[in-house]
Amino acid sequence: MLKRLLLGLVIGLVVGGLAAGVAIEGLGLVTFMVAGGAALAYVLAAFTGVLVGLVAGKPIWAKGGQIEAGLKAFFGALLGAGLMFAIRTWLTVTVDLSALHAGADAIGNLPAASLPVIAMLLGGFYELDNTGEEGGDGDKKNEKKADAAKKGAPAKKAVRVSGGGGGADAAEEDEEPASPKKQRR
Repeated sequence: MLKRLLLGLVIGLVVGGLAAGVAIEGLGLVTFMVAGGAALAYVLAAFTGVLVGLVAGKPIWAKGGQIEAGLKAFFGALLGAGLMFAIRTWLTVTVDLSALHAGADAIGNLPAASLPVIAMLLGGFYELDNTGEEGGDGDKKNEKKADAAKKGAPAKKAVRVSGGGGGADAAEEDEEPASPKKQRR
């Protein structure tokens, strides 16, 4: 589970860093207070949430992952905007990222600080949510049982132990009934 959490945080950091890079280099936004103000911060946070929803957890390119990724993308947009609201409202810590040419202001006003945080939180959540699947990080015992069932191996039969004397009747109880073909002979 810790491995999945760390993977989600790394995926979120990469996606959030790319979104911040697009905002800073592509759009020229060192701070959200320059152009568009808070509305642009929420739009970019929602966009980041969509991207994280598409790649974290079960990604969109995985077999059968299109619906799940679509739902995560939709709710990622809502959660991204909600997390941006929380960061801008309650996390008013000032950071100086001017050495990276990313400005100096409150975390909620800097794309280079807020978008990676939002993406990391969502990525960690989506990866943790994805842990209970078959073939995932489940325990090895269940994986071996599933592999044996796929190969057609017989399952282990439960043996019933009688409390009686254990004579011929007990031996007959332990035997499997004959298949219909054998009964006809």
